[in-house]
Amino acid sequence: MRYFLLLLFTTSLTGCYNSERNCSDFRTGTFEFEALVGTELTKTTFVRNDSIEIDYFRGKADTSAIRWINACEYIVTKKNPKNQAEKRAIHMKILATEGSTYTFEYNIVGETRKEQGTAVKVGK
Repeated sequence: MRYFLLLLFTTSLTGCYNSERNCSDFRTGTFEFEALVGTELTKTTFVRNDSIEIDYFRGKADTSAIRWINACEYIVTKKNPKNQAEKRAIHMKILATEGSTYTFEYNIVGETRKEQGTAVKVGK
């Protein structure tokens, strides 16, 4: 019985472990993100300051406005959308940070489907 209680207590402590979230370290800087598009692994580089993010993808730059909700969440809205899909805002949430990387979750505002990714900070 004593062994069972010790095991239960130890398991409950490890189950409550929270990921590190130093979101302020990732508010500004130059970042890289790789994603699978179809069958091709593509890399996006983006530069973010407090209120603007510039994405560089396949040789083209695209500027978005950023509105921070709290230290770890923000809304991204394209400055010059080219179609209806680009007019939709994206909610970004930093889930965990470790060293120069952060794991994030994102979705189109108003939709329930969420995706995750990992970005690496490559410059200030």
